[in-house]
Amino acid sequence: MKQTDPRVTRRGFIQTSALGVTAAAFGGPLVLRAGAASTAAAAKLNLAVVGCGGQGRGDMNGMLSTGQVNLVALCDPDAAQIDKARAVAGSRGGDSARGYEDYRRLLDAAASYDAVLIATPDHWHAPLCKAFMKAGKHIYCEKPLTHSIAEARELRLLSRRSKVVTQMGNQGSASDSLRRCVEIIQAGALGQIRDVYLWGIGVGAREGNAEGVDPIPAGFNWDLWVGPSAMRPFKKDVYHPATWRGWFDFGNGGLADFACHGINLPMRALNLGYPERLVPNMGPDGRQLPGKAAVEMHFPARGALSPVVLHWMGDQKPPAELTRPLAELNGGNAPDGVMLIGEKGFIHTSHWNTDGLIRLNGEPDLHRVWSHEATKPIPQTLPRVRGHDQEWLAACRGEGRVYSDFDTGGHLTEIGLSAVVALRAGKTLEWDGEKMRARNAPDADRFIRPPHRKKWLA
Repeated sequence: MKQTDPRVTRRGFIQTSALGVTAAAFGGPLVLRAGAASTAAAAKLNLAVVGCGGQGRGDMNGMLSTGQVNLVALCDPDAAQIDKARAVAGSRGGDSARGYEDYRRLLDAAASYDAVLIATPDHWHAPLCKAFMKAGKHIYCEKPLTHSIAEARELRLLSRRSKVVTQMGNQGSASDSLRRCVEIIQAGALGQIRDVYLWGIGVGAREGNAEGVDPIPAGFNWDLWVGPSAMRPFKKDVYHPATWRGWFDFGNGGLADFACHGINLPMRALNLGYPERLVPNMGPDGRQLPGKAAVEMHFPARGALSPVVLHWMGDQKPPAELTRPLAELNGGNAPDGVMLIGEKGFIHTSHWNTDGLIRLNGEPDLHRVWSHEATKPIPQTLPRVRGHDQEWLAACRGEGRVYSDFDTGGHLTEIGLSAVVALRAGKTLEWDGEKMRARNAPDADRFIRPPHRKKWLA
């Protein structure tokens, strides 16, 4: 987006903020990173979709709209979701794509497709990624990459040995806003950054399962949907569709959902490794303590870079004096998002890393990061491409490399899930990220390496 005036007016700010979610869904220019084996450059990719719910249908439709894929298979334990995906695909392959209830039967037909889009609930991500990677298929998997820290580490290591192209679906990675923010921050325009605030995303999820039981709908294999997680009776509209994220056995609440978006920019721009301390600020009733972040992630110094505290504010907002310039543009209410605060100024973006705004100390106005006069001399060092899914499709054909591969996406997932472990453990954790353990809380290991039911695993 080009602006004649780099300053941001209140009206313009509101308009672009309203467009942020839509822009993030489709992505923008993207940087390239991890290469792998490819199909022929001129050929369309034969695509199988595993997980045909709302997110899967959206991702599938975006890929079909590029004209670069043939949809050959749809897989979901709920036949109704497959029917919905066929309707979305329509004449672009929905009528001819073969339906599968069990992904293992799709594995039996591996010769019919080149790549797999995985958009199931989180608890199925790791088993499916492993199975299809070992079958030699390129993988695009929705975020978070896995349901547990141990699974993320396993997929990271597997991706380093594999010759397939992998990409995690944190679509904001494709935005030119994120690219420019990284360039500006790494050039030192903000000076040392010691605090990052993320607000507007809660952290809650529930342990155990719901009471009662309802009839399982026809055409829905409930046992297979539960898969590797602990079995429980079916309850209508409690777990499926689209409500599973509020249960720790299937998702990990809002923090796990959005960590791969919100922490994406700070992780890349500040070269964040693993946090060394995780501090949950939740009362015995499970409610966030007033005036506190839901969880603080304390990262150590990295060479010449200062330690960083990432404040996941949850239901709270950052101190008003920090967000006042944003609030002044938005009718007195600072919009949700991510804020990186440096010695020389700050940057704010949406949760999806879009719509970046910058203000340096002493400046009266906020500016869009791609048209800020004071930072224009900072060179563009990161490539820009057309979109997150298109970048993956191109890499599968041997054209370029992906940005959010499973090694990078897995590291980002580990950071978010380490904070989830602290919340579930209910105590401050002295965290050893390399060894995936809490030094002061061995009892937290059950959240790091949860057991799997093996009945449905390939």
